Amino acid sequence: MSELDSVAALPGVTRLGAGKVREIFAVGEDQLLLVASDRISAFDVVMPTPIPDKGKVLTAMTAFWLDRLGDVVATHLIATDPADFPEGLADHADVLAGRSMLCRRAQPLAIECVARGYLSGSGWKEYRADGTVCGIALPEGLQESQQLPEVLFTPATKAELGDHDENIDFATAVDIVGLDVAERVRDLTLELYGRAADHARERGIILADTKFEFGLVDGEIVLIDEVLTPDSSRFWPADDYEPGRAQRSFDKQYVRDWLETLDWDKTPPGPELPDEIVQRTRSRYVEAYELLTGLPFSDWT
Repeated sequence: MSELDSVAALPGVTRLGAGKVREIFAVGEDQLLLVASDRISAFDVVMPTPIPDKGKVLTAMTAFWLDRLGDVVATHLIATDPADFPEGLADHADVLAGRSMLCRRAQPLAIECVARGYLSGSGWKEYRADGTVCGIALPEGLQESQQLPEVLFTPATKAELGDHDENIDFATAVDIVGLDVAERVRDLTLELYGRAADHARERGIILADTKFEFGLVDGEIVLIDEVLTPDSSRFWPADDYEPGRAQRSFDKQYVRDWLETLDWDKTPPGPELPDEIVQRTRSRYVEAYELLTGLPFSDWT
């Protein structure tokens, strides 16, 4: 059984569900085990071909950022080492090592919290059409990939598996989660982005944008899920940065670019990925981890 398959079934452990990448298991009444598979999604479609070690990179990078940013907001993370997990999970240590997080169970907020520091992706497409990003008016004459006059908070709805996330304005976010919560997660999102962007710059990387998710534990807002990974962020090498064009990216861009050459309508099922695309994508994920953390990926695995 491959790692891709084995993370979906842990005998004796209750599986609650799955996202595009992660499997979710119940650990008692107030804890969850999140296991990151090697699945990769593009255009909100999960590809049938895994990227080796991708789940471990996502877990390692999330653990790094949660430790570094823990003074900004509480997090749901309890442990990443299977040796520290409750009894009953020890039999699965070979599968869980490097790709799992034991977490406090939180009630996720029904919005995703996006910070945009540069004009790219869906924001660039909207700006070209309307001069706005998520309904926020921007100055005329901005270029693709240009740094924005100020960092924008642009929330989104959470899509079901196979559907597309939908950008929303702040007023809609308030309707969904309430004013106090919306203002709090907006402020946290911008502070977390600022801290992370400063660190990344020191490591020669531009953090163009990123997505955070928050939840409630005993009424307290906590940071949950993956944090500042290549799956949830656009990382660009600073030495290659040039406004006015798309940037080389430390993420799944190889996959997206290859898919754009196909006659595929961006609906499931996705096509099998060629070996070259798989290996290039793996290399970019590992490179991003090592550059941002200053640590060899081999030490994590």
